[in-house]
Amino acid sequence: MPGPAFLDGDHITLRTIEEEDLEFLQRIINDPEVWRSLGAVTPANAEQEREWFEGMTESDDISLLICDDEEPVGTIGLNDINETWGHAEVGYWVTPDAWGEGYATAATELLVGYAFDQRRLNKLVANAFDFNAGSRRVLEKVGFVEEGVRREEAFVNGEFVDIHRYGLLAREWRADD
Repeated sequence: MPGPAFLDGDHITLRTIEEEDLEFLQRIINDPEVWRSLGAVTPANAEQEREWFEGMTESDDISLLICDDEEPVGTIGLNDINETWGHAEVGYWVTPDAWGEGYATAATELLVGYAFDQRRLNKLVANAFDFNAGSRRVLEKVGFVEEGVRREEAFVNGEFVDIHRYGLLAREWRADD
C-alpha cells in the first residue's frame, strides 16, 4: 500500500514513496515504453531501485507516487530545487496502461500548486522529447510555455532527438486562477 497522502486532488492523490512500492517502480521503469520516454538506456534491478529509494533522504528532491485511490499509476517530482533562485524541474512518468487518463496532468497541476504556494518557488521548468507529444500536451495544458528547443540533444532509440524546454512562472500560474 502506498504511503500517506501528501497532496489530494479531485481524481488522484500524491503519496509518499515507501519500500513496498519499489517492486511497482522497478517493474514500470523497465517497461520499454517508459524508459524510452525518459531517455534511460540501462535496466534497473531491485538493488538499484532500493539504492535510489534510500538515497531519497540525502536529496532535496521531492518524489511522490501518483495514485488513483490506493493504486499507483506513476511518479512525479521536483528535482534540482534551488531555493536561492526559486526554481526547480518537474519530472513525471505514468504507467502505459494509464496513458491518456489525465493522471499526469492532474498530478502536475497539484505539484505546481504546491511548488508555488507552499515552497515559494518562482519558476518551474520541464523537458520533453520531440517524439513525446503526450508529455508536451500535459505541460501545455497546465500552462507551461515552450522556451526553446535543444536540437538533437539526446540519443534515444537509435536516433538523435530534440528536447523541448518548458517553463512556468508563478505569476503566470496565478493569473489562470
